[in-house]
Amino acid sequence: MSYQSLVARALANAFAIGPWEAVRLRELGEAVLGEAVHGTRPRWLTPLVRAVLREFPSPPEDDEAVLQVAAFIVRRRSFLRAFYREHPPQVVRWLFRPPAMGTSPWPVPPAATLVELAQLLEVEVRRLEWFADTRRYLQRAASPWLDHYHREWLPKRSGGYRLIEIPKPLIKAAQRRVLQRILDHIPAHESAEGFVRGRSPLSHAQRHVGRDAVLCLDLEDFFTSIPYGRVFRVFRAAGYPLPVARALAGLCTTSLPIAALASMPRPRLATELPRHERMRRNALRQHLPQGAPTSPALANLCAFGLDRRLSSAARVAGLGYSRYADDLTFSGAGDFARRAPSFATLAAGIALDEGFDVNFRKTRLMRAATRQIVCGVVVNAHPNVPRDDYDRLKAILTNCQRHGAQSQNREAHADFHSHLRGRVAWVEKLAPARGAKLLALFERIDWASASGG
Repeated sequence: MSYQSLVARALANAFAIGPWEAVRLRELGEAVLGEAVHGTRPRWLTPLVRAVLREFPSPPEDDEAVLQVAAFIVRRRSFLRAFYREHPPQVVRWLFRPPAMGTSPWPVPPAATLVELAQLLEVEVRRLEWFADTRRYLQRAASPWLDHYHREWLPKRSGGYRLIEIPKPLIKAAQRRVLQRILDHIPAHESAEGFVRGRSPLSHAQRHVGRDAVLCLDLEDFFTSIPYGRVFRVFRAAGYPLPVARALAGLCTTSLPIAALASMPRPRLATELPRHERMRRNALRQHLPQGAPTSPALANLCAFGLDRRLSSAARVAGLGYSRYADDLTFSGAGDFARRAPSFATLAAGIALDEGFDVNFRKTRLMRAATRQIVCGVVVNAHPNVPRDDYDRLKAILTNCQRHGAQSQNREAHADFHSHLRGRVAWVEKLAPARGAKLLALFERIDWASASGG
């Protein structure tokens, strides 16, 4: 940066303090240049201030706008000629506008500085900076003890692997406060049914009951495909200043440490190489971790543009649309079954334009003559539980009575009682008559004699 650019930036920073009027801007400029040092008032400053006010009708609201003012100043001939006079301009004092919250469309709590953010999240400033890791030191760290996450690669039923990243207790507590005190005040799109209070897989399925055709698309690697930049823009849209938004985005995102890359499973088939490479690239860049308490809410907010465009496209086509996490569901009457392939191509193009990839291998078109299942709920005539799921749960409950509950806990649930009760409650919600039969079986189980049950 040239010295002229440095002086221009100092003046632009001072002008941003305002108010945006000639007398006040000239006073701020004189304070930066130090009138008392030379004993003369810079005559070129008055026309410069007038030119700035003509070029910029309103004061700069962020750092980018301040840079634009500085770029304008450094191009002014009168400003450049001042450096060839007997007393060239010198910066004797740097003035900055005090950090402040921007205008927010949501009732989020204010935090204009990192100190205020640390107080809001009940952590020390140094610990907040360590959690946020805005300089990405931890990605290059060789020791796993420095990592904020426990990581595991889990195989998917459809092939490939899913990266699960569970935050350690200290950063997880801070993330929970971000969720409860900030993200809970920012609404998701009305089409988002997952991870939203008052909505559920059932409400997602109910939107598509009794339709002639149901089309389901699946987004590939939903969480890891959402980068730091999108998360940062969510917090900026909420009104937080740049340093605070960077800290919040850093706190809620992570990247796979280079030292941990060796643990990533290798593809077995050559056809899996492109998918493997996309997953590797997404994991190494800063992304939403699947397993953090803030990730579901942030994923919904980052997919707001996707939901808005897909809901508009569905409305024009006469279709219903909703999204549960990475599951996109469209439904319609009449000739939708015939139009579904072309509409699926349109939806996949919108998703790609919004930064998401559709896994075409999991695309399903379900006509009314077949069983239509949305998020595990049959939606042909009314919400119902799939028959095979009901039969499987009934068999487990029966065997619990005959052979003991622990004999059926094949997945080693820590609280098998609550696990089974939750599954029964889900059936009760979908099909009360079937649920009553399962509940009667459940209540006849001898839990007292179940070792570890």
